[in-house]
Amino acid sequence: MKVFLVRHADADAEVPEGLGDEARALTAKARHAVSNHFLGLADRVSGIDLMLTSPLVRAVQTAQILSVTLHHEGLLRAHRSLLPDMPVGALEAVLDEHAGKTLVLVGHQPSMGAMAAYLLGMQSFPKQVTPGTVVGIERPNERPPEGVPPVPSRLLFFSSPGQPILEAV
Repeated sequence: MKVFLVRHADADAEVPEGLGDEARALTAKARHAVSNHFLGLADRVSGIDLMLTSPLVRAVQTAQILSVTLHHEGLLRAHRSLLPDMPVGALEAVLDEHAGKTLVLVGHQPSMGAMAAYLLGMQSFPKQVTPGTVVGIERPNERPPEGVPPVPSRLLFFSSPGQPILEAV
């Protein structure tokens, strides 16, 4: 199973009048930059079965840009487990439900960094997950029986906009 964790791109710092933080949209500069960034990752992020996104505007916009850039014609759904500050465990059921598939999860910090650390068996993720970052992870398809330690996932790559792609962190 492949999991691509994506932090939403830079959002406008101002909260739209009469609305809350959830309505903050991506900046024009961020939309352009993240589109180019995703285009550079197209050969690494392929064969997507399902794309899930936080329902917040900035994450949905990032997921839409990624979907268009990668010519993804499959499902793109908002999912509450990707809301900011949701516990990592909220995503475990999603991963189990879609075992063996290739998933893209678009969300926020600190959730994306915490999820990367969790999947890779780390206490904390050693790299800063900046806006637009994509972390590719390969996870075993099946969970081990109760009491047997899980086989750790493997980092495929770490890519922040404007930085070299890393295959180890």
